[in-house]
Amino acid sequence: MGFTARKSFKVMPGVRMTVSKAGVSTSVGTRGARVTRTASGRVTRTVGLPGSGISHTKTMSSGASNRPVAPPQPSKPVKPGLMAPKWEKELHKVITEQKFDELPRIAGAYPEAAELAATLDGLMAMQAGEDARALEACRWAWATGGDIGEHPFVRKYIGRTSVRIVVASGVEATVPLGRDALGLALAELEQAAGNLDEAIAVVEALDPSAIAAVSLCELYLEAGRYDDVVDLTNGMGNTDDPTALLVAFRGAALREQGHFVAAREAFKEALKSKTRDSAIRHKALIERAETYVAENKVAMAKKDLERVLAEDASAPGVRERLAELSSS
Repeated sequence: MGFTARKSFKVMPGVRMTVSKAGVSTSVGTRGARVTRTASGRVTRTVGLPGSGISHTKTMSSGASNRPVAPPQPSKPVKPGLMAPKWEKELHKVITEQKFDELPRIAGAYPEAAELAATLDGLMAMQAGEDARALEACRWAWATGGDIGEHPFVRKYIGRTSVRIVVASGVEATVPLGRDALGLALAELEQAAGNLDEAIAVVEALDPSAIAAVSLCELYLEAGRYDDVVDLTNGMGNTDDPTALLVAFRGAALREQGHFVAAREAFKEALKSKTRDSAIRHKALIERAETYVAENKVAMAKKDLERVLAEDASAPGVRERLAELSSS
């Protein structure tokens, strides 16, 4: 499904977007186990596979009450029964013992587990920085056309599981383990390999959502498809963090088209709320600075960059860009 007919996007159920190190929740715990309290008071317990980027989350409290929350009691892990098929037992052992190098063997030996094992292999390889292997595995899993989130093994043993994936520069998303997570991971791998057209095709096939739109807009910008960014964001306003970022992308696309006034209007919209995440506001300010440079308004550009530095002295590239403008 593409995006050309959709002008507004819901946040995918179960998705939490993180744009910077600043957050709206706090968490405590050990490696592989963590308890998180959100701004609303909701308490969740997360148990993950250390080093894998995959975790299981359970809500311990809805936040409706301020009563102390009792320490979560560990539940007995589900194990394959005596009559469980061989592939199920082997895949369960590989995951629980973290023998992820066995996943390709399972994918090749058992058709019932092939899609799930290939997806997990791709995600594990991606976490380990083995991009070539990850790309091959994720491509194969994506081509099957299935949704591992609906796989019986996932429902029985893994449950509500999430994967953290980079969807754009400086933007991470925690998404439920399923076809959307696989697609976003594959798109990131294709983009890193320089295969922009392939990355775009994958994200365009995802269900429309704020996360997918952010990823797609960045890909369109990198590919020089500015018309598509503008079409995708037509009529969009700054109503939350994701839409604020999308409006900033719109401003960048309009600037590249030479529509400087329209671009500045988009950046004005992206910056209108001071409650937006600082990383999003900084993105809009940096992009607006480049618009001022294109208009030969260097003093205005420097002012925006200095605003970013005033809030984040370590903002990547900003100090260097200011030096360039000052010496020109």
